[in-house]
Amino acid sequence: MKYFNTTGPCDPRRHYMLPAAERIAKAREFIDYGQYFVVNAPRQTGKSTSLIELGHELTAGGNYVALHFSCEVAVPFHDDFVGAGKAILNRIRTAAENAGLPSEQLPPDPWPDTTPGTEVVTGLSAWAARCPMPLVLFFDEIDAIRGDSLVSVLQQLRDGYITQRDRFPYAVVLCGMRDIRDYTAVSGGDLTRLRSADPFNIKVASIRIRDFNLAEVAALYEQHTACTGQQFSTRATDLAYSYSEGQPWLVNALAHEVIRKMRVTGTITDEHIDEAKERLIVAHATHLDSLVDKLSEPRVRRVMEPLIAGSVPAVDPTFDDDVAYVRELGLIANDKTIRVANPIYKEVIVRVLGSGIENVIFAQPSNFRLPDGRLDFPKLLAEFVTFWKQNGEVLVVKQGYHEAAAQLVMMAFLHRIVNGGGYIDREYGLGYRRIDLLVRQAYTAADGHRAWQREALELKVRHDGDEDPLIEGLGQLDAYLDRLDLATGVLAIFDRRASAPPLPVRTAFSEAVSPGGRTITVLRA
Repeated sequence: MKYFNTTGPCDPRRHYMLPAAERIAKAREFIDYGQYFVVNAPRQTGKSTSLIELGHELTAGGNYVALHFSCEVAVPFHDDFVGAGKAILNRIRTAAENAGLPSEQLPPDPWPDTTPGTEVVTGLSAWAARCPMPLVLFFDEIDAIRGDSLVSVLQQLRDGYITQRDRFPYAVVLCGMRDIRDYTAVSGGDLTRLRSADPFNIKVASIRIRDFNLAEVAALYEQHTACTGQQFSTRATDLAYSYSEGQPWLVNALAHEVIRKMRVTGTITDEHIDEAKERLIVAHATHLDSLVDKLSEPRVRRVMEPLIAGSVPAVDPTFDDDVAYVRELGLIANDKTIRVANPIYKEVIVRVLGSGIENVIFAQPSNFRLPDGRLDFPKLLAEFVTFWKQNGEVLVVKQGYHEAAAQLVMMAFLHRIVNGGGYIDREYGLGYRRIDLLVRQAYTAADGHRAWQREALELKVRHDGDEDPLIEGLGQLDAYLDRLDLATGVLAIFDRRASAPPLPVRTAFSEAVSPGGRTITVLRA
């Protein structure tokens, strides 16, 4: 029986999947012309799946011998470029044997002896010379190699292409998370080691594998319906796309969570997708953890911190390179706007950054639940004020993302109380100058039906040199409440000025009237 795959490359015999090779359609043209190129995309977006399927199609067509293999076997060798080269050649032979290639198409066994540092170029030349058809090689996970080993492999491929073009692989594809221009980062950060700003300047192009669009998500989910009869409602599919923005692993993981983990048997609804999203985030799935593990890197923090805080970043000549790096990690969207890639990542990032804070919040969620399931929101806010007065200054100082520290503390507190029955939707981004939050809590209405409590908050920060953001905040909150069709909300203003009164003195509630005539609870902290 087929299923939604969340681990490793997809197999059309076992998994629901879209035609993978179509996602890199331009690749076939490059290969037919015998060109070398790069395929890059963030982790778990379908790179390996697409290359494996394309390789099968090329070999089955009878015009090429195409082989996919991983370069990860070279990772332990670090700067031992001889050992790395031999490891890659051994992996190529194993992959060729596993692919069932006939003897006349297999690599030489053993590979030819050669001088150190020429293992790859000599070996591939020997194979190309004896193979009756053009070789097409997919070097997957090429950017997993480090230091001198990476430099050596790239230089040998370039040497073979330039000096032995007719006795070398016909087409070569390098595949990894990054575009080739960022390989300096994995060569030790020293551009001179690669002797070029573009260490693979024989490439014709770089192809980035895009995410799924809504129609493709629907087509993928419809495969499950055709196989089992279980349907996804239109709203469920739309919400899955909205939460994931088509990121392939997330699209599959949401469906997998609903079907295999939650064991939903009837029609899959948007409420099931909502729950699945929350479960994925709480479970800290491997894919999500591998992303957030990057948050402490200086290059990543330089982009993500102002994005979360809603401020304008300090732009200098290296900022664009940092943005490109974070984009290729998959943390931010692949478009001109610097924004978190999708709502699930947006949620995961702030939760991870606030997890240490949440561990020191001892308030019990059950103490804030009313008999019908609603949150006692005034009580929640009052408890936060008590917590903030006692711990705010220490927590802000210790927070690595210092610019967004106060907001992260409040979001961590909210998550500690809301988690387990409700949801928090967050909106933030560069230049927002605020974070908008919507707390959603299901409860039982007077008529016995399920209903939703919705509470909106806006978080703002006042820095040295800033005017009081109250007026601006009230106007921004009005616009947010208009979109949500809510009558009131909370405006929290964190004063981070050096001249601000002591935290216990300045932290207090008041009321204000917004430009739209709404009564707003104002928290100054």
